[in-house]
Amino acid sequence: MNNMFYVVCIVAVVFAANTYQKYLKMQHEKRQEDPDLEAALSKIELLEERIRVLERIVTENKRDIGREIDNL
Repeated sequence: MNNMFYVVCIVAVVFAANTYQKYLKMQHEKRQEDPDLEAALSKIELLEERIRVLERIVTENKRDIGREIDNL
């Protein structure tokens, strides 16, 4: 292999890394600019927690179900 091959490979790697870095930066800025995204994510987390509670209530014994419902 000659030296020109290595130069071309290094340049290709540098360009690919630069492009990937710009892509990641763009994705990060896109997330920060969307105010509705934060509200939607918090609502999803709340709903996931409620689903976990309901799953736990359904899978526990019948005696525990009454206590869980009373605690809610």
